[in-house]
Amino acid sequence: MNLGSLLPFLLIAVLIIPMVLMSRKQKRAVQQQQELHNSIGVGDRVMTTSGLYATVHNTDDEATVDLEIAEGVITTWLRAAVREKVSPEVPEEEYIEDEVAEDDIPAAEKIDEPADDENEAEKVEAKSTVETPKKR
Repeated sequence: MNLGSLLPFLLIAVLIIPMVLMSRKQKRAVQQQQELHNSIGVGDRVMTTSGLYATVHNTDDEATVDLEIAEGVITTWLRAAVREKVSPEVPEEEYIEDEVAEDDIPAAEKIDEPADDENEAEKVEAKSTVETPKKR
């Protein structure tokens, strides 16, 4: 056998193998999306394909789901519009603001008071001499 007779088979294999691999990946993604849509339950926090965060209010219909986007505001969406489940929001009371130590502030952000009025006048004069580029 010579290499010329195998060339058409190799070209076909090079074209078919990536197509098969891509179709398997797409089937897996569709299956995961179907599992997500079937697992949605009342009280779940979800995000839609348009980026809207909401809480599932009703899942009685096969094709649609009722989402509560604000307290007392319920909208009906297609199940296909639900992109993913998200974790519940953390109430604002649970956020703790850390106190910043004096050593943690970068030197550029620290405000030093001038020792005398002459030093302050030099700073103002230095700022006024800086040229700004003109717009064309």
